[in-house]
Amino acid sequence: MDPGTTALLAILAGMLVGFALGLVGGGGSILAVPLLAYLVGVDSPHMAIGTGAMAVALNAAAGLAGHARAGNVRWPCALVFSVAGVAGAAIGAEAGKAFDGERLLALFGVLMIVVGIAMIRRRADRAQDDVRMTRANAPAMLVRLGPIGFGVGLLAGFFGIGGGFLIVPGLILAVGLPITTAIGSSLVAVFALGATTAASYSLSGLIDWPLIPWLAAGGVLGSILGRRLHRRLGACRDLLQRGFGALVVAIGGWVALQGL
Repeated sequence: MDPGTTALLAILAGMLVGFALGLVGGGGSILAVPLLAYLVGVDSPHMAIGTGAMAVALNAAAGLAGHARAGNVRWPCALVFSVAGVAGAAIGAEAGKAFDGERLLALFGVLMIVVGIAMIRRRADRAQDDVRMTRANAPAMLVRLGPIGFGVGLLAGFFGIGGGFLIVPGLILAVGLPITTAIGSSLVAVFALGATTAASYSLSGLIDWPLIPWLAAGGVLGSILGRRLHRRLGACRDLLQRGFGALVVAIGGWVALQGL
């Protein structure tokens, strides 16, 4: 495949990931690996995972800036979750690199099916009181944030994903953050976990660096388009999320079969 075609496909892959994130608010990063492997044509499954992790980290950093300006980030909770998650991601990434690439893709497909089903079954968000970490409640929050963050990081590192679809419910479960601040705060962890996984894969030479600018550019454009469509179709958010979940299940089944 010539470089020009590869660049265009990488931009398209980035746009699809960014569009999904902007449209339904989560789960888009799980498309990065199959798009890189089967659309862009990255030969090695491990190379696709490492490259996808870097792209996800960059997209999260771009999205985090907007949420931070809007006051949707609870920094103490996000940072504690992220520190614990980074430790898990570092271990998970090393385990993922040691795993057979084709079997890893098959397991990734199974994970996509589980995530897609969770998105289909997810109920509409309920309003919650705002939550902040204080000196009084910090010990109780730390006990919950640490283990959950570590477990999410372990999975994110092993599969090379941002893990936003796990981080958001993890933050809600751990400390009861409202959905808006859980989404904003999750991007801190998505960036941290993606960057940790990418660093591990980079040290092993498993990132296709020429693809990164094209993926990032496509991601920014796709995210803008997705957010605009989301605002227009806001009343159909649950339907959109379930439809996207069904798509993730279908792609996951195909990826699992290819890996096997």
